Amino acid sequence: MNNIIIIGSGGHSLSSISIIESLSTYNIHGIIDNYKNFSSKSSYPLIGNDSDLKKLRKKINYAFIGIGQIKNFEPRLKAYNLLKSLDYNLPCIIAPSAITADKNFIEESTIIMHSVVIGPKVQIGHNSIINTSVIIEHESQIGNNSHVSTGTIINGNVKIGNNTFIGSGCIIREGISIGSQCFIKMGSTITKDIGDNEQI
Repeated sequence: MNNIIIIGSGGHSLSSISIIESLSTYNIHGIIDNYKNFSSKSSYPLIGNDSDLKKLRKKINYAFIGIGQIKNFEPRLKAYNLLKSLDYNLPCIIAPSAITADKNFIEESTIIMHSVVIGPKVQIGHNSIINTSVIIEHESQIGNNSHVSTGTIINGNVKIGNNTFIGSGCIIREGISIGSQCFIKMGSTITKDIGDNEQI
């Protein structure tokens, strides 16, 4: 198995670790975290902070970002850009229980969590989170560094931009376009297009 390090130690890190463990592809070497009062929710040791990533790259090829994203997309994006600058390999992680059609295009550093269903010709950008029990129907597009939260239903031909958060239990009508850097609160039903930088 390939050694991998996890960036972040909160709840999303814990969920990501459980999926990585179930794949039997990577050996988790440890946790990178910048907080001085580190308290991991997992059993893995703290092996450093961001300043140690350059040194660790000499012996570790793989990293995964366990930083969640709700109102602030920037910490997750910053971690991605740092790891890319250090030439880490950032795998796409797909839970064994997820159902994905054959023609999906899912980019690096994205996680597809438990019980997700993804239809044909769906495109998902890099460093995004598709959380538990999300449904994404045919030909929809999710941008980079976006988070689709638990139980959301995205119907066919929907477009969602970069750095956007979709709250739990949302329903998005077919053909809708949602811009970049948007925040859609949980339980919303979206039946009209939404521009960039909007909060609903």
